[in-house]
Amino acid sequence: MSSRNGPAPAERRDKDTAGARAPEGGARPPAKAARSQPSASRRQGPIVPASSVSGSTLVIVIAIMTYLAALTVGAVDLVRTAANDWSQDVVRETTIQIRPAEGRDLDAAAARASELARAAAGVAEVRTYSRQETARLLEPWLGSGLSFDDLPIPRLVVLRLSPDARFDAVGLKAALDREVPGASLDDHRRFLDRLVSMAHTIVWLGVGVLVLMLTATVLSVVFATRGAMAGNRDIVQVLHFVGARDGYIAGQFQRRFLRLGLKGGVAGGLAATATFLIAELMVEQGVGSATVDQMDALFGRFQVGASAYAGVAAIVLLIAALTAITSRATVYRTLRAMR
Repeated sequence: MSSRNGPAPAERRDKDTAGARAPEGGARPPAKAARSQPSASRRQGPIVPASSVSGSTLVIVIAIMTYLAALTVGAVDLVRTAANDWSQDVVRETTIQIRPAEGRDLDAAAARASELARAAAGVAEVRTYSRQETARLLEPWLGSGLSFDDLPIPRLVVLRLSPDARFDAVGLKAALDREVPGASLDDHRRFLDRLVSMAHTIVWLGVGVLVLMLTATVLSVVFATRGAMAGNRDIVQVLHFVGARDGYIAGQFQRRFLRLGLKGGVAGGLAATATFLIAELMVEQGVGSATVDQMDALFGRFQVGASAYAGVAAIVLLIAALTAITSRATVYRTLRAMR
């Protein structure tokens, strides 16, 4: 029953409740659906930021180290190839030198030495240099236009050795001592030994430079990993609190730094490859110049072989692997220190 003063108290409570359930502007979505909205739009981000100043700096450092290491590999391969070519040329050739002396007929002595050389076993070709040809061999050091009449220039007989027969150096040397006074047989063994020693020294120096560069790369990765862990210390602690294992955290850092190592390594390797190709192109365009001729005389044809390019690819993969392994080991060591 209602009165003139308004509805009964029970009726007012029903209206108030209905008003709370249906506010102005339409019906309100269920509370359960409203709570599920934020969780559906939440995205799980990586532990290590995808881009940071330290990450970009590490990529640049790795690229520079890879570039220098690849250049070292190319230089070592060039010297090794040149040394092999030198040694093969030296092994295939030997020289008879006839020193001038008072009363000695160099032309007759050279002719007799040539006859003995042709009769020796293992000799494929014999060439006797005239006085003028011998003098031209000295022009790169003494210059042209000089008179060599008063100089004691020896006479040379060059022997080209056969690859199919063994050269009898002992027998030929004994025959020269008997029949051609002042003649000596030079098999270039001393020069070859020095050449091999120099090549080995350069190779070991290159290996030492590579070790230093890889060490510097490892140290850079260690500092970058520690900086990344210090910047994400709160996240790492929360993960530990919720039960994440060290292997999971280390794997997150390892994947991140592996990508950084590959990015920097590929950039440095491509830069080194471009440098090799540009250098070969410049040498080909400068053929005939004095500088290129001297380089050809020293190293042969300037060409980086396939082994050098394979070495560059190996350096890129090695640096990427070292980056990943170093970061993982650093994370484990840092996590143990945080406990």
